[in-house]
Amino acid sequence: MSDMVQRLRERRANVWEQMKGLADKAADENRAFEPSEQGSWDAMNDELDKLDERIKSALDTEQRAKEADDAFDRLHGQGGQRGGAAAGGQAATRGEQQGGGDRGEELRSFLRGERGRFYDVNPNGPVDYRSLTKGSATAGGNTVPTSFYDRLIAHLIEVSAIMQAGATILNTNSGEVIQVPKTTAHSSASIVTEGNTIGASDPAFGQIPLGAYKYGTMIQVSRELLDDTGVDLEGYLAMQAGRALGNAFGAHAMTGTGTSQPRGVITDATLGVTGGTGVTGAFSGDNLIDLFFSVIAPYRASASCKWIMKDSTVANARKLKDTTGQYIWQPGLQAGSPDMILGKPVLTDPNVPATALSAKSLVFGDFSQFFVRFAGGVRFERSDDYAFNTDLVTFRALLRADCSLVDLTGAVKYFAGGAS
Repeated sequence: MSDMVQRLRERRANVWEQMKGLADKAADENRAFEPSEQGSWDAMNDELDKLDERIKSALDTEQRAKEADDAFDRLHGQGGQRGGAAAGGQAATRGEQQGGGDRGEELRSFLRGERGRFYDVNPNGPVDYRSLTKGSATAGGNTVPTSFYDRLIAHLIEVSAIMQAGATILNTNSGEVIQVPKTTAHSSASIVTEGNTIGASDPAFGQIPLGAYKYGTMIQVSRELLDDTGVDLEGYLAMQAGRALGNAFGAHAMTGTGTSQPRGVITDATLGVTGGTGVTGAFSGDNLIDLFFSVIAPYRASASCKWIMKDSTVANARKLKDTTGQYIWQPGLQAGSPDMILGKPVLTDPNVPATALSAKSLVFGDFSQFFVRFAGGVRFERSDDYAFNTDLVTFRALLRADCSLVDLTGAVKYFAGGAS
């Protein structure tokens, strides 16, 4: 992490302390913010959001610079091999092919139009989705394989809070419907007096059909960009396709209805807490504590137990305190460390409803109980004719996916705003 990022994080922590001091003063005097104090709070809250954006941008820039340096190192290494026929250079070339370099060359040949119109991008080994986290190299980017599939999926995760939250991923080679068991009720027990019959109690199960809804995006690239060997074309296409597919699928993974689209986590989550009346659907610190404990302990203890809310909702959460006067919000002070509420990470997703009357504006629980099914990897197709008059090459990326919550006993709960 660079000195600049460190300074930004220190500034972020300082702004947060100033905000706490302002809120504490008003609380100690048992009053609302005065107009000047409200203006200061809003300004500092905006600055906190901007600092978050600058920190993320700086970390992304550092990661891109590292990737560019690595690409140039590889390029110079290949140049040295072309310059001579030394045994060491030949051995290195063979090693690259055995390690997957030939697969990368196959992809680049396809992108340049030298190898057919279709290219299937599949995982070439186990993919650790939990380490493909949003943010920066230090948050996981340097610890995962850099194959094209992994880079594409990393960008898909970057724009989908559900994927970041640790959803269970199922990879299948084909797209036929698969049936996944879902739990709707657990077994129960009771006191049995001597000589009486023990009542039977079986867990209740259902089935969830996971299909393969098709998501597609088209990306156009200039001929000059394709011919320039110094451009990281694979990285560019992985980023564009991953973000486009991730935005489309992520919206359904959050609020999908299950009719002609995947079934979202909010659709199947159970009610944890309903907010009070007269506050336009807003939640209180007590509401968050109640929502936290509405999820039973085994699920709360899971590493996949997280909060998900809209960015605009975060501003409200920063002001809340518990009954002892301690802030529920705990800002992450280290690179790669998320902000916390009651010790659990906070993720943001634009697809979560905003705070409003009866709105499900906050979700909390164990997201490993949410299953995401990918069918057959990602299919890339190339057309030189679609934009022939502009000399652009068109790429089409297709992803087939479905998702659903498989434990309906309360693994994931939501907060609903009051009805009036």
